[in-house]
Amino acid sequence: MSNTSKVITCKAAICWGVGEAVKVEEIQVEPPKATEVRVKMLCASICHTDISSIQGSPHANFPLALGHEGVGVVESVGELVTNVKEGDMVIPTYIGECKECVNCVSEKTNLCMTYPIRLTGLMPDNTSRMSIQGQRMHHVLSCATWSEYMVIDANYILKVDPSIDLAHASFISCGFSTGYGAAWKEAKVESGSSVAVIGLGAVGLGAISGAKMLGATRIIGIDKNERKREKGEAFGMTHFINPDDSDKSVSELIKELSGGMGVDYSFECTGVAPLLTESIEATKVGTGKTIAIGTGTDIVPFGLSCIMYGRTLKGSVFGGIKPISDLYIIANKTQKKELPLEELFTHEVPLADINKAFELLKQPSCVKVVIKMSC
Repeated sequence: MSNTSKVITCKAAICWGVGEAVKVEEIQVEPPKATEVRVKMLCASICHTDISSIQGSPHANFPLALGHEGVGVVESVGELVTNVKEGDMVIPTYIGECKECVNCVSEKTNLCMTYPIRLTGLMPDNTSRMSIQGQRMHHVLSCATWSEYMVIDANYILKVDPSIDLAHASFISCGFSTGYGAAWKEAKVESGSSVAVIGLGAVGLGAISGAKMLGATRIIGIDKNERKREKGEAFGMTHFINPDDSDKSVSELIKELSGGMGVDYSFECTGVAPLLTESIEATKVGTGKTIAIGTGTDIVPFGLSCIMYGRTLKGSVFGGIKPISDLYIIANKTQKKELPLEELFTHEVPLADINKAFELLKQPSCVKVVIKMSC
């Protein structure tokens, strides 16, 4: 019997309903269909989207197999798959790139129309390859990386060099690349410019790294966690603001560090609604550009006056990164150790202790938690 005809029983982190505790349970993973691959996961990590998914966002389809950041080895492939083979190292992506649809051809966006974001928690054919106790399971977006094995459509993966650091490969599958791309592809930060980054998690640190790569000379990081000062500096931050140290607003504090005029570019990476207004107000009148990266469920309470004075506000998904044309460049930099991604790796837990990871995220010293697979 070939690998592509076997059902695999393995362990995965499962949530049964909104707000319920995450449990590690045995599940069944079916073989890949024609355009799919089954991946043996080696390493995964936690992103804010994983936490919000437990609360029912971006969808509330349960039971839910968690995780969307990770790296693994192709265990088996469907008959029509040509871009990877068994044994290849791959990272998942949650958007594809056909290079032929109106969006891909336009070069104006990374949101492919042929291989869009999967907001149903199912495969492109609206079925699932994962089940538990005979019940169909969903995943967060295109896959479920907190599972020892998972199936993903081949159009949502990127082959990477097998010598790449596993934890670092996991980081670039979403969080870090989202921030890096926001500076690189969305804002197109110019050399000699000024930048403010609100929220110095993996996404914010990625935005700092991207701004430094593009030659920004004043990069201001904003975070209430004083320990993020050192992390920000490692990625290229030149100035740090802890809002708790002042009674002034975040935008006022940023303007004080940018000659009173504000910065050229700002990046809101927290998803905290009022901070989007602060991020816009912190940019220059007439030319300032704000990239909204963080996602939250609150209504954003900003008035049109924020952008009426010539400022620009732009939403961003995956930092504008295209998974074929752009992500491989970040993967190459990662493989060559050109990015200080070791600064993100602060904690590690085995899959069996996944709930410990949520507690670690509350610690001031935590940036990224790595999940090691046991299979």
